[in-house]
Amino acid sequence: MKYFAIFILFISLLQGDRIVKIATYNVENLFDLKKSGYEYTEYIPNTKARWNLQNYNIKLKNITRVIKDINADVIALQEIESLQALKDLRFTLKRSGLNYPYFKIANYKNTTTKVAILSKIPFVYTHEVAVQSSYRYRNILEAKFKINNQELYILVNHWKSKAGPESMRIVSAKKLLKRTKELGKEKNIILLGDFNSHYEENILFVRKRKHNDTGGITGINDILNTKEYKKPALDTKVTEGDFYNLWYDTETQNRYSYIFRGKKEALDNILVSSSLLKTNNIAYIKHSITSYMPKYLLNGKSIYRWQTSRKRPRVHKGKGYSDHLAVTAKFLVK
Repeated sequence: MKYFAIFILFISLLQGDRIVKIATYNVENLFDLKKSGYEYTEYIPNTKARWNLQNYNIKLKNITRVIKDINADVIALQEIESLQALKDLRFTLKRSGLNYPYFKIANYKNTTTKVAILSKIPFVYTHEVAVQSSYRYRNILEAKFKINNQELYILVNHWKSKAGPESMRIVSAKKLLKRTKELGKEKNIILLGDFNSHYEENILFVRKRKHNDTGGITGINDILNTKEYKKPALDTKVTEGDFYNLWYDTETQNRYSYIFRGKKEALDNILVSSSLLKTNNIAYIKHSITSYMPKYLLNGKSIYRWQTSRKRPRVHKGKGYSDHLAVTAKFLVK
């Protein structure tokens, strides 16, 4: 079946169809050098923590290296502090030879960090979906594209961290589901980002009383109903309105984007609507989901995250990348 899918893809490319690479990447606290009052203590610029021009430029350069190597057509980003930080990243990318003419950040709410998007493909529109008025919830960023006359919707997420219980992630999941129903069950929709939820969160968190305040119900598995579809994409037919988690379309040992205390987790996810598993218009290319993990992003059995001292106040060391790996997937547009 795998070779048959490759054959079909080859024939499609001969017919002039287009492959679009989509990615998501939590860049771990890309703060600018302007003091806004919302920074984490170690990111207040020009203090003893050494969040200064030198370290800022190193961080930009390092994240640029990752994004340039991935070379996605559209990349969703999490933990961007501001529009200025996004512009600085885009400028650094352009200077390195990778241009993203189209960009947007969910900037309506002064949360400490925000979601953003960089694209080689023009937007039809971008729109912020407000989850709640509380600053504990980050807005969702929605972008609509038209590629080869086919519509595609991408919704960028960054749900509440594990510092909060599952009920908080369910709030974001319900808002996300409501928005997808407004767009239409038959539409081509990609939900991606840092969900702070493993693809089988409903199994992992049952015994974690700190997180499980919902009687075992999770946002990613139950609200978005991904738990019903656990087979590879070729063998899966998704009911309209539900979503398929692309992690099930790769080998189990490869399903991770984060390592916490030696344990691999898939906190970053790419979910697709039922239409994207079909062969018409826009379709997910089977077996194309992967974490981007070159040797330079790994430090032994850990991810080579941005380095700060262990002692407080934390001091930036001027090396490292992010505590997350980027996740990519490819789509065929006819």
